[in-house]
Amino acid sequence: MDSGTGRFPFPFQPYPIQEQFMEALYATLEQGKVGIFESPTGTGKSLSLICGALTWLGDHETKKREEAARLLKEEEMEEEKAAGGTASSGSAEPDWITDFVQKKAERDQVNKLKEDELRRKRREERLEMIRHNSQLKHTLKRKVCVLTEEEDDVSKLLQKTSRDAASDTGEDETQDPEDEGLIVAEYESDEESAPKNRLCDEDELDDLEEEHVMKIYYCSRTHSQLAQFVHEVQKSPFGPTVSLVNLGSRQNLCINPEVLRLGSTSLINERCIEMKKNKHDKPEKLAEGERKRRRGVVKATCPFSGVEKVMAMRDEVLVEVRDIEQLVTLGRKTHTCPYYSTRKAIPAAQLVVLPYQTLLHAGTRRASGIQLKDQVVIIDEAHNLSDTLTCIHSAEVTGAQLCRAHSQLTQYCDRYRSRLKAKNLMYIKQILFVLDGLIRTLGGKVGQNPNSQSTQSGTELLTINDYLFKAKIDNINLFKLQRYFEKSMISRKLSGFAERYEGAGVTPHTHANKENRRTEGLGRFLQTLQNKANNTVPLEDQKGEEESKPSVSSPMMLVESFLSGLTSANKDGRVVIQRQACVSQSSVRFLLLNAALHFAEVLRDCRAVIIAGGTMSPVADFKEQLLLSAGVTHERITEFSCGHVIPPENILPIVLCAGPSGQELEFTFQTRDTPTMMEETGRVLSNLCNVVPGGVVCFFPSYEYERKILEFWESSGVLQRLAAKKKIFQEPKKANQLEQVLSEYSRCIQRCSTSACGQSGALLFSVVGGKMSEGINFSDDLGRCIVMVGMPYPNIKSPELLEKMAYLDKNMPHIGGRSPGRSLVENLCMKAVNQSIGRAIRHRGDYACVVLLDRRFSRPATLQKIPDWIRTSMHTHTSFGPAFASIRKFFLEKRQKQLN
Repeated sequence: MDSGTGRFPFPFQPYPIQEQFMEALYATLEQGKVGIFESPTGTGKSLSLICGALTWLGDHETKKREEAARLLKEEEMEEEKAAGGTASSGSAEPDWITDFVQKKAERDQVNKLKEDELRRKRREERLEMIRHNSQLKHTLKRKVCVLTEEEDDVSKLLQKTSRDAASDTGEDETQDPEDEGLIVAEYESDEESAPKNRLCDEDELDDLEEEHVMKIYYCSRTHSQLAQFVHEVQKSPFGPTVSLVNLGSRQNLCINPEVLRLGSTSLINERCIEMKKNKHDKPEKLAEGERKRRRGVVKATCPFSGVEKVMAMRDEVLVEVRDIEQLVTLGRKTHTCPYYSTRKAIPAAQLVVLPYQTLLHAGTRRASGIQLKDQVVIIDEAHNLSDTLTCIHSAEVTGAQLCRAHSQLTQYCDRYRSRLKAKNLMYIKQILFVLDGLIRTLGGKVGQNPNSQSTQSGTELLTINDYLFKAKIDNINLFKLQRYFEKSMISRKLSGFAERYEGAGVTPHTHANKENRRTEGLGRFLQTLQNKANNTVPLEDQKGEEESKPSVSSPMMLVESFLSGLTSANKDGRVVIQRQACVSQSSVRFLLLNAALHFAEVLRDCRAVIIAGGTMSPVADFKEQLLLSAGVTHERITEFSCGHVIPPENILPIVLCAGPSGQELEFTFQTRDTPTMMEETGRVLSNLCNVVPGGVVCFFPSYEYERKILEFWESSGVLQRLAAKKKIFQEPKKANQLEQVLSEYSRCIQRCSTSACGQSGALLFSVVGGKMSEGINFSDDLGRCIVMVGMPYPNIKSPELLEKMAYLDKNMPHIGGRSPGRSLVENLCMKAVNQSIGRAIRHRGDYACVVLLDRRFSRPATLQKIPDWIRTSMHTHTSFGPAFASIRKFFLEKRQKQLN
């Protein structure tokens, strides 16, 4: 393996732009800055990130060791110098000076002895006081223990009597020991004293972590992108030496078949947490008679999460680079949980690979054991970072989910009222009060069937404060409530409760009175126990078993996320109420307006942050809304943008302003649906299919416009003419059909290139922002021509977008006299365009033509938002003839070159 040139180890001779990329990356990390790096797909961006960042990390650790060694050596030299100086000065000074120094030393020694004696006496007095207090505490503790034992004896007697009575009446389920995991622990708020005499249990010892070494957190959007990055690390010169940890979700890393069969992500998480808790629960001490009655109750634990096994696999994870699939294989081979093993390996790892949703959400970050203080974060595929932050911290909950959460929490409270502490009951009642207020804002009322209620349809947009007043929950301290959610884990407890007792009294809606509901729930629960004993299931439950499975988990987690959003500052968020004909179909959504609010902590804690992507242009609003708004200074921000590795003659980007008949191409909302415009678009596409070999990918601005234009083409015969030249494919509506369509599209192109069929490739219709506009590789013949029909502006009438524009106009500076809100709309459009046209040209030898069908693309301000490597080769044609001639010449030259 070649090491490349310069100071960066590389698996081959790097391109000049790769060397420039690594130099800029190294400097940014060394100076502790925030860097925005743009490198087109196909330029080896991932490998440049790996080699540049890990070279800096190695140099940084070497400098730290050298600095520590230097300081140690200097300290030793100072000590030697001081000792040598004292010895030499003694023989050179006069006698009177020596006597004076000796007497002073004696006085100092006497004073020191006196101080030591005084200090010793004070220490003894303090120890005596501590011993005395300890005796008092011991005496008090013994008295308390005697009282507690007496109280426990009385309590046990009362509980035994209660259980015996319940056994006689058939109500023994209220003290089912399996319910212990569903009861929220005793809660004390931050205003109260911490729990006293609370010993550190095994669970807390497990959670103790070693000190984190200097590391790099690498984030990307999907697990497939992360897997690709890990494979690049394996192939790099750092593969054998770097300690890498690949983090994933329980759903991806769990190897317990009993847990995996649950299917749902939330249910898998709940079951895993419950098993971990059961592992650390101490067995309850029971009387002899009680032991006989309840000895069959065994709490399930995970056989794969033993401490010794997990720590052994942690060491295995750190010595070899593995992706998610390889971690799962290793876990199954060693019968050890990969999920907890990888998390235990985080402190000692040099490179941690994870989805950026995990890093960007503070709660998830803390739960995963991620510490960002003075570390380095690299966020790849960051073109939609602002949207991701907004989506992560926005939350929507429907009326049906609110009613369901209220119903489940009410029944949870009814069932365990006698076993819940007063503080828990108080907070649960507050949550019920808040849920009641949220349901009222949708036009509903607790206690009625939401499906039978009718309300006036429409959309209402409110500030956070106005919404709190409207829901009449402005007197509730949501910060305390949020803290209670986090500490008590009531959402998880309620989810487990719903999972266990679904169909046994936990009804979706509270439309019956409390007494009837309790009686009905008790009867159904007893019937469930009887059915379990007989291994039977009621017919009505059998019928709806599969349908009800996905709805078992409680929606309280969604409510928790929504309430967390309401704790934001009034100017940073809005609440959108969408009312439908019935409350169950209505919804309320928290919309985050200030994405920098949650990114500021990452920028503040980290030593350096690298934001990278293939198409980061335009970056002006990115810097303003995400970095400067988060408190980052202009001096700390660096930008790097490089060209492509392909020769300039391998790409032909064209702005086409008119069609073959001279019709001006401008796909505004008013003109794009006209027959004239749709027919002219068909002519352009038909001509392109005549001269473009292989695959043509055509992007439409929306699914609705794609449907309209294809229906028109089918009725006018355009579609038949296109099908005679290239086989037509269309982006599927379902994600699980995407792979099949792409495979058939690829096979069709390969077949046409090797056989003398009547067609010359394939034509694929896609939508900007759809399933094929990002992350899909149309290299070589799969994408010889990318056609962009119109400019995909977002829906300007969207209440969310209008509010975001208003927020930016009010809080962001106007650059060059342009409104920040209007710039947002244009930038959203051009980012989507850049992502779509970037699907072609995937390696150095690739070539393609890009045709932008709309004269508005020729505006200078719009052209500036196209990546440099495309814009420098851009040609604008006001008529179709010259454009068509240049496209035909481009492909003839490429074909001739291939033949030679």
